[in-house]
Amino acid sequence: MAAPVIETKDVHLYYGSHEALKGITLNFNPNEITALIGPSGCGKSTYLRTLNRMNDLIPDVTITGNVLYQNKDIYSPSADKVELRKKIGMVFQQPNPFPFSIYENVAYGLKISGMKDKAKIDEIVETSLKKAAIWDEVKDKLHENALALSGGQQQRVCIARVLAIEPQVILLDEPTSALDPISSAKIEMTLQELKKDYTLIIVTHNMQQASRISDRTAFFLDGRLIEADETRKIFTAPQQQETEDYISGRFG
Repeated sequence: MAAPVIETKDVHLYYGSHEALKGITLNFNPNEITALIGPSGCGKSTYLRTLNRMNDLIPDVTITGNVLYQNKDIYSPSADKVELRKKIGMVFQQPNPFPFSIYENVAYGLKISGMKDKAKIDEIVETSLKKAAIWDEVKDKLHENALALSGGQQQRVCIARVLAIEPQVILLDEPTSALDPISSAKIEMTLQELKKDYTLIIVTHNMQQASRISDRTAFFLDGRLIEADETRKIFTAPQQQETEDYISGRFG
């Protein structure tokens, strides 16, 4: 078994005096999709954002415990947040392309990191759009505004934008919740392809989606990690009564 890409040990997070995460210990393996499920407000998105320090942007947040990426503590004073977020990319709930062309959206991270070789940028833009399963739909309109695309297309451009900077891990916070079923299915197929090369961690409120696409599932409730296991086991033979109650729709 390969070593985990990310390990979290006893992670607590406080907004002021409110404890939002209550000691989360959870690991993520290479080339797997892990789904984080649980009712609204249970801490799954908050936890996801601890994995690339997005919570640093929120005032009055305190985090204790350890988050290790490739055995290095991402919260150590010497950690470089910019480098970290290149390696652990993020796709948000609402598609958020920049108000530029499709091409410039995907090339953005490359250009701000100093890449000047146009042929190289062209190649990475094309490869990233292909990996995000959107190339065929946009290859003839790369210089049109990304905001003119449908929501599902915008979200795949956002995935391509993350892929262009060559992350190892991709965090996805309910990436299909704003999309129609056909667009959602395309994103799901894209994610299944991407796990061959990346580690994917997805927050979803859609349990069918979790059961369809993930290898492992972690169930959160009230800021606690109740249970994490292979997805098949979580959905067919959960160990905890709270998991069973949630999966069977008794609450949430």
